[in-house]
Amino acid sequence: MTSQSKKMKVQCLNSDRISSLPQDITENILTRMPIRDAIRTSILSRKWRSSWKSMTKLFFNDKMVNVPCNCQKLKKYKLRSAILNVLLLHTGSILDIKIEVGELDVDSEFDQIIRYLSRNNSLQKFRFLGSLKHCYKLPSSFLSLQGLEFIFLGNCIFRHPIRFDGFSKLRGVVFGNVDITSKTLQLFLSKCPLLRHLALIGGSRYFARGSKLTFVELLQCVPLIEFLEIRGPYVEYLSAGGMPHELATSLVKLKCLYLGVCFDVADELSSALCLIRSSPNLEELGLMGYDKSDTAQISKNLPDIHDYSGFTLDHLDVFWMEKFANKDREVEFLKLIMAMSPLLKKAQIELDKSVSLDEENKMLRNLLQLPFQRASPSAKLIIERPKPSSR
Repeated sequence: MTSQSKKMKVQCLNSDRISSLPQDITENILTRMPIRDAIRTSILSRKWRSSWKSMTKLFFNDKMVNVPCNCQKLKKYKLRSAILNVLLLHTGSILDIKIEVGELDVDSEFDQIIRYLSRNNSLQKFRFLGSLKHCYKLPSSFLSLQGLEFIFLGNCIFRHPIRFDGFSKLRGVVFGNVDITSKTLQLFLSKCPLLRHLALIGGSRYFARGSKLTFVELLQCVPLIEFLEIRGPYVEYLSAGGMPHELATSLVKLKCLYLGVCFDVADELSSALCLIRSSPNLEELGLMGYDKSDTAQISKNLPDIHDYSGFTLDHLDVFWMEKFANKDREVEFLKLIMAMSPLLKKAQIELDKSVSLDEENKMLRNLLQLPFQRASPSAKLIIERPKPSSR
């Protein structure tokens, strides 16, 4: 072996490419791993020994702990201890934290985690997904997370104390199956002056109790709203009493609107039409149809969709409808949007599973044989069967 070869070999042995990686790349690698594996990287080298302790994004779930038997109570406490241990050993700023508990029935034993996080002024994103069978009641210390910019809560109970200062930096909120009263929701939204993204999905058995909250009142709380998604029972409660043809103040900042709508209920149909008509700068519109299990809620006198014409959606780029059952109101709604959207590129219709192939063929024939007005000549109308996994 020549002296040059020996020199190259020594250089290769001494080089440590893993340790020489830039900090941002190291963190990018760690955040793509389960937290348990990220901690195990501490054996790789001296630099990696403490790299995980400065991760700005932490993701915990019930799969990070194992128990010898199917003991949910033991697993719950092991998960809590594991999360607390990581937080106590962590030395850097935590910007983003996500906790998923699976089917574990967590209660006040997880409050200690929230209290610890409330001392972290740097936290910007908080995501908690509880058990569908047992909603987790958030402690009052949750309201002390004043630096939050984004909140995702799933399967939780949200109450508020008499005094609540709000979240002055909050820009995005997603509530999925969160038990919250209409009064609490209104107070919460009114104390988030920078809110731009709001999604209310699923049901709340407490929402209908106490004072009523309408779509008009909700929108007054979020004047900067750019993304709005309302689905499930929230639509029924917020649309109670219906809405005017158009809001007094247009939603000029709203760019994306997703709504659940029962086309057989007058209040929900008029609310959807009013929201669309009052949102001149919409870029994406999505409607998710559904049927009422209680036929007594179906309206006999539905609003005439043609009465809501006379507006344009000059910025609408994408329009989609899910669970399209080929009802007359749905077809008229489709025609209205396509007639009022000069820049529309695509209208995508996903049929309801109840629509047979014969009905689908009949619908296609009607659309072809009876052409309707399209403001955008290049707009594509795509009709497809429901996929195994929907949006």
